[in-house]
Amino acid sequence: MRKPVCELNKKKQKDSKRRDLNKRRGKNLKQKIKNGEVQWKEEYRAYAKWEHYIGCDGSPDPAVPQEINTFMSLWREDQNEDIEFVIEKGNKVLNLIDKLDFLLLDTPLNELPEKNVIQYQESILDLQSLLHQKYNEATGNLLKKANTYADSDSGNMAMVIKDKNVTFCIWANLKKNPRFKNHTFCEADYGFDLPKSLAVSDVAVCILHTHYDHVSPLRRILPLMQELSKIRSDLVLEVTEEEKEKEEGEQKSEKESDLANEDENYTPGRKSGISFKEDSKSDADENEMMGEEPDKKSESFNTVSQVQVSTLQEETNEKEEEIIDENIVDLRQFTPLGGVYHIDALKLPPQAKQVKGWIMVELLDKGLETYPYPPESEESEDATYPQIGMTVQLLDTVIYFEEPTVARWDTAGKQWRTDGISNINYKMEEKQVSFEMDSFYTVALLQDLHLNMPYQSWDLRPTDIDELFLTVVTAFAEVQIQIKGNQCMLSSIIVEKGEVLSYLTGRWTTPVGLTIALKKAGVNIFPAEYSCKYVYVNKKTPLAEIRAYQQMALTASAFAFSWSKWNLESGEDQVVFKVSEHLNPDPIKDEDWSLYMFNGQRAQRLKITETSEAFSEELAEETEFHSTLYHMIKDFASEPAIERVKKSSCLFTDAVYQLLLGTKVLTYS
Repeated sequence: MRKPVCELNKKKQKDSKRRDLNKRRGKNLKQKIKNGEVQWKEEYRAYAKWEHYIGCDGSPDPAVPQEINTFMSLWREDQNEDIEFVIEKGNKVLNLIDKLDFLLLDTPLNELPEKNVIQYQESILDLQSLLHQKYNEATGNLLKKANTYADSDSGNMAMVIKDKNVTFCIWANLKKNPRFKNHTFCEADYGFDLPKSLAVSDVAVCILHTHYDHVSPLRRILPLMQELSKIRSDLVLEVTEEEKEKEEGEQKSEKESDLANEDENYTPGRKSGISFKEDSKSDADENEMMGEEPDKKSESFNTVSQVQVSTLQEETNEKEEEIIDENIVDLRQFTPLGGVYHIDALKLPPQAKQVKGWIMVELLDKGLETYPYPPESEESEDATYPQIGMTVQLLDTVIYFEEPTVARWDTAGKQWRTDGISNINYKMEEKQVSFEMDSFYTVALLQDLHLNMPYQSWDLRPTDIDELFLTVVTAFAEVQIQIKGNQCMLSSIIVEKGEVLSYLTGRWTTPVGLTIALKKAGVNIFPAEYSCKYVYVNKKTPLAEIRAYQQMALTASAFAFSWSKWNLESGEDQVVFKVSEHLNPDPIKDEDWSLYMFNGQRAQRLKITETSEAFSEELAEETEFHSTLYHMIKDFASEPAIERVKKSSCLFTDAVYQLLLGTKVLTYS
């Protein structure tokens, strides 16, 4: 037993002496990630501003309050209430909202003042409210002349307008014939079945299917910023305390500590001073390995964007308020998918009449009014009324892996609820859902956010310098993403029946853009801040996980990485994955993979293989410890592989890092 202990100590001592040699290289490599994100963000923002400037389409810059306020004021005063004009103008509004949303998601937190967050979110809410107001005004204007659109067979009005962002269906009960109490909008495959009392009333039914969700509350941006600020403060305090401890001489030298611990406690396979909790080194020493000054420890957090915050703060929200009412939908677990269906019964206004060549319209003091159902009276409180039947069409641009939950929006409680909706019937092949309601509601179809978590496997394989494929295999789908330079693209999504969502493939975008597109399409492989509460998580120390993603991104141009079953056995402080040099398109053979373990400050190659019977931390023969994964891999890499890593772009490195951090493959697989 004494021989392996001494050998291990020698390797640790050698690793310690080698840190100064790797200091400059480590600093240069790590700087790539920071440079990549900063350069990419700056270039993208400058390009977006220039594109907006040369567009000359009259659209305001949504980040400038004066411009966005002027835009909204002018539209409020615009008396054009034509529904098609509103839909066209609405597309511009949606584009402005998307730009503001992107700024909130993609801007590094240290560059996003709190006042800007408030300003952007207020602008989003104002734009959403104005757009809905304009739809109501246009609907009221259309209903005033409903008789001019009357159908020759039924005598009632039925109209469908389809656009890329909305489907608008409206029916007006002009004849009040009880035989026509149901209707199907054939152009859109939406339908309803009214109670008899409504079939003989002056009522109109409007179904406005917005392919977006402007009903659910906005994301909790400010609490996330405050939480991240607290994490930074804690890190700085931790470094300060450890610096003080080191200055007072309370810490033993590495040589003495290693010898004492190893002589007394070393056994094969046991953690041996290389985890975060057991290592006697302070974080100041750790930063020295990477070529950083101790007071810059939290620097790696400074450029983290909103989509990455969850990685840093999953452990900080354990005392969130629990939802007790089983009818309330937990938006941390479910999300509306495929837009929102605004289903309303409206009072039919007096119709336009033609008198001696003039069209006369009776003007009412009130605008568009809803038709109350059930009736609002004291006698109706305990009475039961027939249900309203509805059939809605699902979007072709969205994939539902399971039958969705049908919920209604509770305006008073600001929440989605499942009560009030019954007799749900799914026809998933035809992409239709029918149900009954006890009143007219705004309805959404919700899907579990975590259906595709945890992942079954993942791999990262380069195809050329600054090019690779990230593949994530879930219980329902295999998602393959291509990264090239600072852009990424959905290569394919394959489910049991074949490839789906082909409209998304082949479109180059940013990592954040791809994240948004996949989530909207129902393919969520991006854990959120609360995901760890709803998914079995292979919990890892956040800093170890983050630094592993950084090191993987730095070397991703020439080395393939893949999932390992031993990552489940290595404990919280260490991550384990497979690594193989990969410079050609040939498939990687099983024997070409090697297992590496990394805890954020020390990397090692393991002796075990993926087919070994038990997990062991024993080093592979003729290998040593290294302070970074890059230097560990470098010992076994060919010269062409090292050259490719050195030539890789910092923008490519950042794109890979963002996707790894966004998917969190080391903890969610």
